[in-house]
Formats: sequence, C-alpha cells, structure tokens
Amino acid sequence: MKIGYARVSTRDQNLELQLDALAQAGCEVIYQEKASGALATRIELEKLLLTLRQGDTLYIYKLDRLGRSLKNLLDLVADLQRRGVDLVSLTDAINTASAQGRLVLNLFASLAEFERELIRERTLAGLAAARARGRIGGRKPGLSPEAERTAIVAATLYQEQRLSVRDIAASLRISKVTLYKYLRLRGVNVYTSRPQVKKPVPTRKAK
Repeated sequence: MKIGYARVSTRDQNLELQLDALAQAGCEVIYQEKASGALATRIELEKLLLTLRQGDTLYIYKLDRLGRSLKNLLDLVADLQRRGVDLVSLTDAINTASAQGRLVLNLFASLAEFERELIRERTLAGLAAARARGRIGGRKPGLSPEAERTAIVAATLYQEQRLSVRDIAASLRISKVTLYKYLRLRGVNVYTSRPQVKKPVPTRKAK
C-alpha cells in the first residue's frame, strides 16, 4: 500500500504542492500536518508509523519533511527497513526499494558520522583555545555540561569572526537565540543589530 506524509512548518504555509505530488504518485492514504520539524512528537507522523505494515511504501515529498535531523531521519529509515517498509522521496529521487536508493542513504549515514566527528573536533579545538585564553572557569548556572561545552565553542567561533552567526548556530545545531544566550553567559559582547545613534535634541535660543 502506498501511504503519503506531508508536513509544513507553520500555519501560514500550505500543503497543496506536497499533496498534489503525493496523490499523483498514487498514494491511497495521505497523512498531513502543520508542525515544526524540531518538535519531538508529530502526532500525524506517529499515527502513520503505527499503521505501516510489511510491504507498504511510505511516500514523502522531500527528506526534510520526515526527519527532525539527519540522525533522526536515518533512525526512522532504519526502523522502516527492519519492518519491511520502503521509503520514497519524490524530489530527492530516493527509493529504498532499489540498490541505488539504499546506497544514497548509506552515504547520508556516512556524512552524519563525518559531521559528528567534525563537531567533536570543533568542540575540542574550542576548549583548547578557551583554556589558552584562560577563559575556562566553573560551569555557568543553569547550563548542563554539554551546553557549557557548546557555549565555550560558540564564544570561540564568534570571537574568531570567521563564520557568520547563522553558520555558527547551524554548525552547533542551536538556534540563534540560544547562541546569543550562550555568548552573553560567556561574557562576550553581542550586538544583534547596529546600535542606534541618538540625535541631539535641538535647543531653543533665548530671545
């Protein structure tokens, strides 16, 4: 059975493009929802996963509609394969029923491992740089050890000025809001926008 899943992140977006593509692909049932990909629980996706049976094929418009992250996506695909369910991503031209499709996903898995190693190396480099500058102290209140390590790396990368705020946040897998919070906790001067210059107030001349 062909089962489709469509998702958009906000209520302002519409599902029509995805629904049309899934219907054209022959999906008999299509689950749809408007929910952020960052959410740990997406109700319609959970319902869909419960209904899948061996021999079914799950259709999605694009890979990022399914997983919260690359790791989460690969975990979902691995679970589908264990259950005898194939996955087809229409715009990514991936079909796990084919050897080529499985190869592409294996490449994704290798890239995910490579990304984890890069983050690990970046973290260690950030810690070393922070120690060299004498910035390693006690853990900041309210931060877990993992968050504290991320905050140290974030501060180091921000001060090096080689990456944009967007790139730093993406590489550390945190939001820009969290990045700014970490920078302030590390005592880094942060400007989210250019400071406004106050105009002098005109004074009235005495007659």
